[in-house]
Amino acid sequence: MKKILILGAGRSSSSLIRYLLDAAVKNDFTITVADTSIEAVKLKTGNHPRSSAVALDIVNDTLTRSEISKADIVISMLPAFLHPRIAQQCVALKKSMVTASYVSAEMKALDNEAQKAGVILMNESGLDPGIDHASAMAVIDRVKDSGGKIVSFKSYTGGLIAPESDDNPWQYKFTWNPRNVVLAGQGTARYIENGKYTYIPYHKLFTRIEKLKIEGLGDFEGYANRDSLSYRNIYEIEDVSTMIRGTLRKPGYCEAWNVFVQLGITDDSYTVTDSGRMTYRQFIDSFLPRGKGSIEERLAAYVNTPAKGNIMKMLRWTGIFEESAVILKDATPAQILQALLEEKWKLNENDRDMIVMQHQFEYSHPAQKQIKSLKTSLVVKGDDAVHTAMAKTVGLPMGIVTKLILNGVIKQKGVCIPTVGEIYTPLLKELELSGIRFEETQE
Repeated sequence: MKKILILGAGRSSSSLIRYLLDAAVKNDFTITVADTSIEAVKLKTGNHPRSSAVALDIVNDTLTRSEISKADIVISMLPAFLHPRIAQQCVALKKSMVTASYVSAEMKALDNEAQKAGVILMNESGLDPGIDHASAMAVIDRVKDSGGKIVSFKSYTGGLIAPESDDNPWQYKFTWNPRNVVLAGQGTARYIENGKYTYIPYHKLFTRIEKLKIEGLGDFEGYANRDSLSYRNIYEIEDVSTMIRGTLRKPGYCEAWNVFVQLGITDDSYTVTDSGRMTYRQFIDSFLPRGKGSIEERLAAYVNTPAKGNIMKMLRWTGIFEESAVILKDATPAQILQALLEEKWKLNENDRDMIVMQHQFEYSHPAQKQIKSLKTSLVVKGDDAVHTAMAKTVGLPMGIVTKLILNGVIKQKGVCIPTVGEIYTPLLKELELSGIRFEETQE
């Protein structure tokens, strides 16, 4: 019997837990889910005979180490900054580990120790990063194997609301960590396009967008992620002339979100004095220059948008001009904005979310003069507000790679991500069986 320990029973764990419980009998697994809330665990495991629940606060090193020692493999659904801490214990106890988070410097530093211990620390095995790596490398390796060369690669992913649940002017709701959405893009975006390095500072990020079309879903817009350049090395296409990774939103979102950026209310670096005594209208007013006219008129003039246009309509819908109280005391501007949007962008019980991903490849071949284009697109819809598309596309690949490691299909050791055929081939094959499949369009 092989024992799996899952640390964390948050929003993205629902499909992961369900997948592993469904596979438990056939593969002789038992699944222990540990969380600070036993109730949260039981909601996701039910009374499944192969599951058990443990109340665990990760700061309790003794209890955490005890639970890890009992497992054959650990899946961390904890916040990313905690992964190295868990990984260190896993390596010391010679236990493999799976996460969906990016490989941090602290995690990368454990590579040699993990290899010596004979364990794998599998990172970036969720949606983005994760499915994006696997699906991109499947095409890149196929092109290389045919003698071709990738000259351009663009990749965009969005966690969005499905059209049938789209009921607000932003065409967006929170489907993952709201804090990450509010703070998205901070820093400087870096990419290469047509051989030219490009840098976009945060205050200009949402004005530099690319328009895309997804078959059956219509128009989208994408803004660049912070670092696209490092993926040339990760994907082994170092001499590619265009390399861009970005985030997808529906048209209009970026222009409206840019208003928050220009106001400064996505800033998380300081607290607003007496924020708990403010209304949202006063909060917005405190960021505007003094002058004549209403707050709405001054804001429209400040960001140079029509006072009665669609962008102001989108802003008004959020409630930022209302006299309702800011309930957070001594909060940062970003925290205040997040609290407001969590009420407005909340998934209703019967809402369905949607994951959209598109890769755009251009490649050459020695035997042919013209550049060929290929698009691969993925659309996944959630079942409901619990088994969301986000939970599926983060949780299922994690569950699959966990099973592949335990069953000896994945033999690699050390710190890994799913960019090699040994990992991505069986992963993509099983994802297709679960309805997560890419559609290719050759141009």
